[in-house]
Amino acid sequence: MKILVIGSGFGGLSAAIRLQAQGHSVTIVEKLDKIGGRAYVFEQDGFKFDAGPTIITAPWLIDELFELGGKQTSDYVELRKLDPFYNIRWEDGSVFHYNDDKERLRSEILKFDPDGLPGYERFAKELEDIYKVGFDLIDQPFLSVWDMVKVLPQMMRLRSDRSVYGFSARYFKDERLKQAFSFHPLLIGGNPFTATSIYAMIHELEQKFGVWFAMGGTGALVSSLGELFTEIGGEILLNSEVAKIITDSGRAKGLMLTDGSVMKADAVVSNSDIASTYLDLVPGEDRKKYTDRKINGMNYSMSLFVAYFGTDRKYEDIAHHEILMGPRYRELLNDIFNAKTLADDFSLYLHRPTATDPSLAPDGCDCWYVLSPVPHLGGDTDWASEAEFYKHKIYKYLEERYLPDLRKHLVTDLHIDPIYFRNTLNSYLGSAFSVEPTLLQSAWLRPHNRSEDVDDLYFVGAGTHPGAGLPGVMSSGRIVADLIGHA
Repeated sequence: MKILVIGSGFGGLSAAIRLQAQGHSVTIVEKLDKIGGRAYVFEQDGFKFDAGPTIITAPWLIDELFELGGKQTSDYVELRKLDPFYNIRWEDGSVFHYNDDKERLRSEILKFDPDGLPGYERFAKELEDIYKVGFDLIDQPFLSVWDMVKVLPQMMRLRSDRSVYGFSARYFKDERLKQAFSFHPLLIGGNPFTATSIYAMIHELEQKFGVWFAMGGTGALVSSLGELFTEIGGEILLNSEVAKIITDSGRAKGLMLTDGSVMKADAVVSNSDIASTYLDLVPGEDRKKYTDRKINGMNYSMSLFVAYFGTDRKYEDIAHHEILMGPRYRELLNDIFNAKTLADDFSLYLHRPTATDPSLAPDGCDCWYVLSPVPHLGGDTDWASEAEFYKHKIYKYLEERYLPDLRKHLVTDLHIDPIYFRNTLNSYLGSAFSVEPTLLQSAWLRPHNRSEDVDDLYFVGAGTHPGAGLPGVMSSGRIVADLIGHA
């Protein structure tokens, strides 16, 4: 079969490699000048900035792709395990150093609550059950209501109706520990107060398999996967934006690009945002379920404001990954997800990859990005006028609390905001993670990997099952490859 893949994010690359290895003729059609999608790389003044994902878990999913080409991951890129995985810092000066050393993890808990270990032991035991159920579902398609019915008893037994925060709060008394063991859904676009407790399994995933970094940055991993794909016969077209999916009698038959050229295919796999794919690429007469009303009625994840910057000095006391908790937790998340207002305060993710790989910056310099969750464009923030002010507000905050004299040492910077996600990444409402991971938007209730409106149209990436995050989007590639089957 001739298969066209729209977009070259991790979901698209995963599907494309698997399908090419299965004997199909696969072409990736990418809008931008480099592959990667959300995992694009910005290069400026000698600094390399990974635009998006920086936390690698479930490394065997990466290994599987290279093995399909008869290779090993180490032939292309080095994955290095981090320690700590990340630090979690609060404004009172307390710091939780987080890794998979069980004894150290327990000692960190005792710093915050001398009576906290029994609660953690119960938390970890229940999490093992959640992980066993949740991770078994990550690469299984949910195409029928019966697929959902089969797992409902287990989900009910595990109280999947609870939120991740609600699950965490049962076992910890100290509010900081509740936050430390519940923030993980934010890594995949979810609100800890509404994301189903199934997503608490991210903690167990990290404990079992670690947190890793690709030397050279996530972009080096993307480039390696692209190289593997072309080595096994795949084709990549860059600077090629799709205008519409060509259909005939309700079947996907190819693509029309914005330059008017037509590419024929037996099947189409979209790694583009699922809402934008339906709204902008699928002909309206073919959309029976995913109508404008249906798409507008779904809940979408927050967006992000990300500033990328370089400093001409190194801050050695800052780890590779830092989670900086602001003064409010529940209230801030309510502002972001529900009120959709840009708050005066923020919680931040600070990324310093030069803590692990100095080659990403000139000698003696540090490479950074700082990420702030913000409302998607369903709110009324005017980012054209707000972005610069917001960026410098973040710099001031970092300087006062974590990075002394930061602005004196800034040598380069750039930023992205919700407008970038909408205009450059074609993400509906400028959402950074597509469809929000809530209980009522999970598994069968999430947009399916095989289109319900157009035959021979498939979906990978954050907006479909199983969801955002590298394990999720790469597993969506496996699901689609299994659905299409060998040539």
